[in-house]
Amino acid sequence: MPRALSLSILAAGVIALGGCNPAEPDAPEKAAAPATAITPTAAADIPEAVRTVALAARPGMVIAEAELKEREGRRYYDVEGTLNGAGIELDLLETPGGWQVVEIQRDIPWSAAPAAVRAAAEGSRSGFTPVRVIESTQAEDGAVIYELFADGQPATPVLEVRAANGRTDVLTEAWPH
Repeated sequence: MPRALSLSILAAGVIALGGCNPAEPDAPEKAAAPATAITPTAAADIPEAVRTVALAARPGMVIAEAELKEREGRRYYDVEGTLNGAGIELDLLETPGGWQVVEIQRDIPWSAAPAAVRAAAEGSRSGFTPVRVIESTQAEDGAVIYELFADGQPATPVLEVRAANGRTDVLTEAWPH
């Protein structure tokens, strides 16, 4: 190999490595979401036990459709519809005692997320502005999980932030529900 070509290759490698900055922190890595089997369900085909629990949790909800989701040995029904004209989704988990609401979700604009949630996201991923935000209130303890989606990645949130009891934390693992 001619010496000039060897030096050119070496210089290109040095320049490429110069662009790497190991001292700059990356965004926290989130564990991949578990695989989920999804079965769409028409409103008329939703099991009566699921319908009863959903309507008891949100009287007046107009149910449009649902999905049966199965992952990691758990079965959920995601029941979608409207309440007072606004979109809403209830996630119900099958338990030994019957179906139980575990989350109540709605889409919100990023500007409507609490300032502490926006600050936590900015601290984790500088300059990141989500294109979709799902506000997910946990039925068990009232905590709110903000699922933040990036452009071109509609299936899985790229960041989740939990707000509860005056604390706001960026999650490093996918929320179980």
